Amino acid sequence: MTIQEFRAYMASGKPVVGGSEVHQMFHQLSQEALRITAEINGKYHTPQELHGLLEELWGREVPQTVGLFPPFHTDCGKNTVVGERVFINMGCKFQDQGGITIDEGALIGHNVVLATLNHHLHPEHRQSMDYAPIHIGKNVWIGSNATVLAGVTIGDGAVVAAGAVVTKNVEPNTVVGGVPAKVIKKIEV
Repeated sequence: MTIQEFRAYMASGKPVVGGSEVHQMFHQLSQEALRITAEINGKYHTPQELHGLLEELWGREVPQTVGLFPPFHTDCGKNTVVGERVFINMGCKFQDQGGITIDEGALIGHNVVLATLNHHLHPEHRQSMDYAPIHIGKNVWIGSNATVLAGVTIGDGAVVAAGAVVTKNVEPNTVVGGVPAKVIKKIEV
């Protein structure tokens, strides 16, 4: 299975059955991601070197304006897309098999978790997975230690408070916080 076939399969919404070809691809991609993130996290890299490692990790062109402060962790890497002027702070964990899109100008705080996968609830099928993409809109700010779960879209200009667990879509220009995250206020623009 190629990276393009993997991305197409994951975009299709078809199930990921334990032991299937796509499930085996998860394992193959995770080994590559572990190797690249060990390099990212293991020593200092200039911004130019780090940019090259991100392109290798994500398997696509990355805008020169993207910033990342290691350490950074992912168990796949090949299904993340970031826009111009995105900044990802230290300690973030992206589980991107289901797809993560981060639009231009978004700020991702320390230790943020973006999780696109869930294991099947039935114990006999626990190795199988359900997944859904995460989409983070333009100029979103996600505070430290927040978690965004599978299938969530965060609208342009929204703010996710530190420590929040986002289980549902967030409207544009809205501040959410808590566990599970609830609307705190609207941002007047």
